[in-house]
Amino acid sequence: MMLCKFGLMTRSILVLVMAFPMQSALAQEPASSYPSKPIRFISSGVAGGLTDVVSRVVADRMNSSGDLRGQQVLVENKPGAAGIIASVFVAKSPADGYTVAIADLTQTAIVPALYANPQYQTQRDFVPVSLLGTTPFFLGVSASLGVKSLAEFNTLVRAQPGKYSYGSSGTGSVHHLATETLKTRLGLNLVHVPYKSSGQSTPALIAGDIQVLFTAISPVLPHIKAGKVQLLGVASAVRTPQAPEVPTFAELGVKDMQLVPSVAALLPAGTPPAIVARLAAELRKAVLHPEAVKRFEGLGIDPVGSTPEQYAVQLAADIATFSQAVKLSGAKVE
Repeated sequence: MMLCKFGLMTRSILVLVMAFPMQSALAQEPASSYPSKPIRFISSGVAGGLTDVVSRVVADRMNSSGDLRGQQVLVENKPGAAGIIASVFVAKSPADGYTVAIADLTQTAIVPALYANPQYQTQRDFVPVSLLGTTPFFLGVSASLGVKSLAEFNTLVRAQPGKYSYGSSGTGSVHHLATETLKTRLGLNLVHVPYKSSGQSTPALIAGDIQVLFTAISPVLPHIKAGKVQLLGVASAVRTPQAPEVPTFAELGVKDMQLVPSVAALLPAGTPPAIVARLAAELRKAVLHPEAVKRFEGLGIDPVGSTPEQYAVQLAADIATFSQAVKLSGAKVE
């Protein structure tokens, strides 16, 4: 009887051992045939918004490459609630590589810190795929202030605390958090004027309704050339080719002012690593293609196209930076 049981046990073990290579092969099979249906880019932005534009530039290039086994990349916009609608949609989608979040910094790093119940946590519910591009963030001031440097601006604002105002795209926006961080670093008293979007805050700067605005360069470039806006510093690690004459805040003696808006691709947690790697490789080829680079330059975006591992490091840094910025601002959304 014991021999019989031993024999049955041995056969069972052999069956299990033989099954492992088969299971491994089956686990790899989806990656080897990926993609076998259309890939959907889920953008949180409205048509013409940053994530929408980046989604379409990258999708157009991927669709033209012929490297997707005959499949297409489709762009779907799900705007609203500071990107929460789009983020939750992707987080709850199958982890098969076919539903991709094209997310901005607000979604990935700000919302989880700002909202009491954001319905998702970036590092828990998503797997990083690629940092697609960054938008250097400049401190712009109205030329009416008559300042040409951060030092002159600092002296002016300190002499008249509470007199000057800054704009943002709303409480908790990257513009708001960047300015509040700068205020804390320099000990300045500036009045916050929240707008609904940069489409409102930029004209307000030009009109003189506000005097200070953190901004990408593209919306204010014509006004810089016209002498109506002066750039005083850029919140990035190094100077950007978009405006190489503008110093970084680190060069100006202001620490911890690396606040760089970005757009990235993420997949639902649990997506097989081989699929993540394959998608990241295709995204990188698309982002760094000369045609895409040219289009990005016209939009004031520096293309990146990182690996999943590189983006994971940057994502962790962004979350730490903007969690601290939210605390400094005192902002909270219930």
